[in-house]
Amino acid sequence: MRRFFQLALQLLKELSDENAYERHLRAHGVPHSGAEWRRFCDERWLAGSRRARCC
Repeated sequence: MRRFFQLALQLLKELSDENAYERHLRAHGVPHSGAEWRRFCDERWLAGSRRARCC
């Protein structure tokens, strides 16, 4: 049962971009801050808006 809750928590963290944000912080070598969260969100939005869409 404990393993199930750990998996569920990991899934929620992945879906909410929490894991991606942690990877972003490690990659850039910066601490968590409001400004860094904004930078992370802006980068993700720009990356998504640049992808080609078929329709």
